[in-house]
Amino acid sequence: MKALKTVVNYFSKFELLLWCASVVLIVVSFCVFDRQNYIAFSASLIGVTSLILCAKGNPLGQVLMVVFSVLYGIISYNSAYYGEMITYLGMSAPMAIFALFAWLRNPYKNRRSEVRVNRLKWREIVFALLLTAGVTVAFYYILRELGTANLLTSTVSVATSFFAVYLTFRRCAYFPLAYAANDLVLIVLWSMATHGDKSYVSVIICFVVFLVNDLYGFFNWLRMQKRQKEQDAELPPENE
Repeated sequence: MKALKTVVNYFSKFELLLWCASVVLIVVSFCVFDRQNYIAFSASLIGVTSLILCAKGNPLGQVLMVVFSVLYGIISYNSAYYGEMITYLGMSAPMAIFALFAWLRNPYKNRRSEVRVNRLKWREIVFALLLTAGVTVAFYYILRELGTANLLTSTVSVATSFFAVYLTFRRCAYFPLAYAANDLVLIVLWSMATHGDKSYVSVIICFVVFLVNDLYGFFNWLRMQKRQKEQDAELPPENE
């Protein structure tokens, strides 16, 4: 009971409401449109839990993101979305592990449950964009050779995913916004898949839920960044 009370107190009322509403929507969509793909169902529940933790800068969110990436990679393989499979198994999962260690090494005031927000300089942002462009071009040709379904959309998904994981690793407040862009691409991508299998409607709803959670995460990270800056400014000089 004490542990449950601690968890409830850790999240705001809005965050608890957002998580509960997300879970209910995922469960309902699974029962209505799917009822068979338990891997996708599990991935959706783990993913939305990961997002609410990442929205608070909690490293545990990255642990769950690794699990989600593996499950989503399996789902993508079964749908011939090889770009998604390679992106999540070969990039998102490893980068989530790197991000986990980066977040653990940079807690805010020794709070393991909150990472210190990092402000990127414009030169690094330009570097990240150029790196993303290079990765995107390379993946286009790789995915084309693999016969990836919906090649162009899959390639755009690689671009948004890579940029998002880079910003996550660097603890930038804009990483949830990059993930929100990726959610929009994935909604389009899986909408195309529903022409052959209506059960994928539940996956679309999953990413709609992810979109809402990522937008909240962006808002909360901006709030965290402002709060941390204000609290750091209140600290006395070290020589005093």
